[in-house]
Amino acid sequence: MGCTRREFLALASVGTAVGLSACTPAERAPEPAPETPGEQDPSVDLEEFKGLALDASKWRYDEDNDVYYQLGLTYCTKPATTTYESLAVFVPGAYLTGEKNGDTYTCTVNEKAVVGSFTPSTAPVLMPINTGTLSAQMSPTAYGYTGLAPYLEAGCVYVYAGFRGRSAGYDTASGSDELFPGGSPWPVVDLKAAIRYLRYNAAVLPCDTERVFVFGFGAGGGVSAVLGSSGGAAAFDPYLASIGAVTHDAEGNAISDDVAGSASWCPVTSFDTADAAYEWAMGQYASDATRAEGTWTRALSQGLAASFGAWVNQMDLRDADDTQLTLDETEAGAFTMGSYARELLSTIDEAATNFVQNTSFPYTYTPQRLDEPSFPGDPNLAATRASEAATQGLAPATGVGSQADDGSGTADDGSGAPAGDQAEGGAAADAPAAEAASALAGVAQVQSTIYDSAQNYFAALNSQSSSWWINYNLRSQSVSVSSLRDFALNLRPAELAASPFDLPDRSSRTNQLFGIGEESTLHFDAMVRDLVEQNVDAYAALEGWDPSFETSWVDDLEKVDALETDMVTRVALMNPLFWLSGHYEGYGQATVAPHWRINEGLFDTDTAPCGALNLTLALRKYDGVADVAYTPVWGQGHVLAERSGTATANLLGWVTSCCATVQ
Repeated sequence: MGCTRREFLALASVGTAVGLSACTPAERAPEPAPETPGEQDPSVDLEEFKGLALDASKWRYDEDNDVYYQLGLTYCTKPATTTYESLAVFVPGAYLTGEKNGDTYTCTVNEKAVVGSFTPSTAPVLMPINTGTLSAQMSPTAYGYTGLAPYLEAGCVYVYAGFRGRSAGYDTASGSDELFPGGSPWPVVDLKAAIRYLRYNAAVLPCDTERVFVFGFGAGGGVSAVLGSSGGAAAFDPYLASIGAVTHDAEGNAISDDVAGSASWCPVTSFDTADAAYEWAMGQYASDATRAEGTWTRALSQGLAASFGAWVNQMDLRDADDTQLTLDETEAGAFTMGSYARELLSTIDEAATNFVQNTSFPYTYTPQRLDEPSFPGDPNLAATRASEAATQGLAPATGVGSQADDGSGTADDGSGAPAGDQAEGGAAADAPAAEAASALAGVAQVQSTIYDSAQNYFAALNSQSSSWWINYNLRSQSVSVSSLRDFALNLRPAELAASPFDLPDRSSRTNQLFGIGEESTLHFDAMVRDLVEQNVDAYAALEGWDPSFETSWVDDLEKVDALETDMVTRVALMNPLFWLSGHYEGYGQATVAPHWRINEGLFDTDTAPCGALNLTLALRKYDGVADVAYTPVWGQGHVLAERSGTATANLLGWVTSCCATVQ
């Protein structure tokens, strides 16, 4: 007998062993549920975390902007690095009543205060994940008000937590020459410890620490999704214990790390299928560079695309009518058609239709790409990133990943967007400097193109192809794309090398994420490993093959980290679907956030369009998830993509609406 996700979780919640054994999607009984916050364990040491108590006499005050704040709050008892494993708290001044004692203030909570839509007992906590590439996030060492105003004026408490990034490192602030661990799953572990710290100190903080909202962009958005899906997951317990993360409050009540909401822009995540998804959605349609005929990486690309098709058919992803989404295999072994492909294509059509119905022409298209976001909280962030870039011989964050005008009158940003000389009625223009400047930091502006009408815009898109592939209906103001292949070739081409996240030479940032100690980059993709094992003789006969490839994936995937965790598990711990889908062992074994916001730029060539869609599909069928706002944005790439307004204003509006649902 089979059962749906909802039936599975309903059974799990009451511990019905007989019913669970009959559920074919998972073919297993659930693990014990995470310990419920509030349950007392008489054996706990009530003094264990006493040193993490927030000192209410150490608040500092910005009188000009009416902000209380504390910096450098270490959030675990055994930090590997205090430079990263500490946080700062910023509070609207009205929420606290302070008595000055020298340079600091002793504060008590002003329960009667109201700021925006909130009081000290209802105010949500907002936590930024301020990296798009999973570089480490330092805890602020100085105070600066710049950028904080929208969050604090809305009545939110803003917590900027440091965390370790995609690589191991040295704590230069302490002068230690001992390498501290980094990479998966440490960024998630550190942020979970920070959330637990806030709950340990809930009595002295003017906020509702059960209303924690995390948000991030790119790989930081992926971490936000993992935090949202893995609350209280036991798989993280050994890591949390190793740094002395809080497990209970001063009275012995259990403390969890679940969050109320997760927001992400262009999330890069689910690394077990990230390479396969990229090749399925984009790579299999390319025929140059690493996907050129005769190269072994072309054969790998095609194999990964097929592997993704097989994976989709195992996943039990479902549409709004609760019908399973699948892909159909052709005689050539490709998975290019089927209900899953139609679902993805429909999201593209809807986004294009929304664009044309809500865009005033003339329309100015300005290619943009963001490497690292700059959410506020650390006034030294820009200088730190510039210093790190200079040390590594890189361009500063404001120019990474973009291309300037080549002098020809057009600029090729690789987005596939129509160029000015291809558009009837289109004209080149200088990029408007102010557009989104307040919301996006690290975005490089390049030359813009102006289109005087929707007809000319879509005509320009079609002029780049040998066939008419995008249809614009003037009467109904609707748009339809003929196929995913045409969309990929014209607007979302495979700009990254084949198997972009797990590159053959281990040179990607994601290879760093799964490095271990001094072995700073390692292979991690089991799908690639399996394809290499199955096809080694065929690959070896093709261009670009290196004999070392025969065993490199197998060898790397056998390595374990300092806590003896294997590579497959480390990959799973960075995958939100691990807890959301019955395809994985973690299904139903964590507390999932009730509120989700997922935005994606449809012209983003840094990742496949499948990741955000798969996450959305899984969340919409998961019990306990109250709402999922999924917004694919036409005309924007790897940026804080929004259809209108600014990322900050829209985020705050979403948080406020989420909190209004349950008061």
